[in-house]
Amino acid sequence: MSVSDLKHTLPEGFDNPTALPQTPAQNTEWQEANRAWWESHPMRYDFSEDIEATEFTKDFYDKVDERFFSDVKTFMTWDKTPFDPLIDFASLGKKNVLEIGVGNGSHAQLISGSARSYTGIDLTDYAVKSTTRRLELAGQLGAGVKIVRMDAEKMDFPENSFDFVWSWGVIHHSANTRRILEEIHRVLRPGGEATIMVYYRNFWNYHIVSGLFRGVFQGKLWKTRSLHKTRQGLIDGAIARYYTIPEWRTLVSDLFSLEDVRVYGSKSELLPLPSGRVKSILKSLIPDSVSRFLTNQCRMGMFLVSTLKKPNTTL
Repeated sequence: MSVSDLKHTLPEGFDNPTALPQTPAQNTEWQEANRAWWESHPMRYDFSEDIEATEFTKDFYDKVDERFFSDVKTFMTWDKTPFDPLIDFASLGKKNVLEIGVGNGSHAQLISGSARSYTGIDLTDYAVKSTTRRLELAGQLGAGVKIVRMDAEKMDFPENSFDFVWSWGVIHHSANTRRILEEIHRVLRPGGEATIMVYYRNFWNYHIVSGLFRGVFQGKLWKTRSLHKTRQGLIDGAIARYYTIPEWRTLVSDLFSLEDVRVYGSKSELLPLPSGRVKSILKSLIPDSVSRFLTNQCRMGMFLVSTLKKPNTTL
């Protein structure tokens, strides 16, 4: 089943790639649509194929990770641990860490074993249940590690609670991304950092893939009569924002210093074809080094990853 087969009706008022709610009632409506979508369709990194394992077992989590990390390996190589180009695991022993959006716990298991303390939050009951069970199976759920159901737009933590915040592909789905950034700023200690991935809007992934290949050739643009609505119908979540680098810089610049900005992208983004055997064969023919050059260096990828630092007010 494709993402478009799972898509809910786009919430009223979400009219452009970076739209924010205009009223409290609209914020509530969008967030409920967001929560309901992910409660029904938890992230397993490929909506076109079921996972052939009993849910909430070690085999299930191993298969989720195999699917996820094998894709990550095509665009981000690592030394010892997945995502170590972005996470300094050696330094986590001195840090209180917050993860926003735990999903099925792939990052939670990576991070919680190294951190001084780890708190993972998610909007859905499913994610809290699944990640809690995963860490229990791994023997990593104990003192200093907790998973909590919480809306990141209104976090129940005191100011200056965390040294590092991690969030991979989550906050652009929330009703109000700006509000989450304000909350991250509030709960980070001065000098603390957040590494965040949101969707990146560029000419290739937004106009060529959505507009030309899928919008025109597959007839979706004629039905929606909107590039924005066409793209929303092709992506996960009830809503999904896409930012250019200047837009993202403007959104965060009054709260954080932008320490680093990178673009990554899955190899599948280079092939605007439906999931299936043909696409899998074509992907196997493209060397990872070539796809990394195109998605990362040429910025054709869809993942905008930034490191945000809260100013050290003690200086």
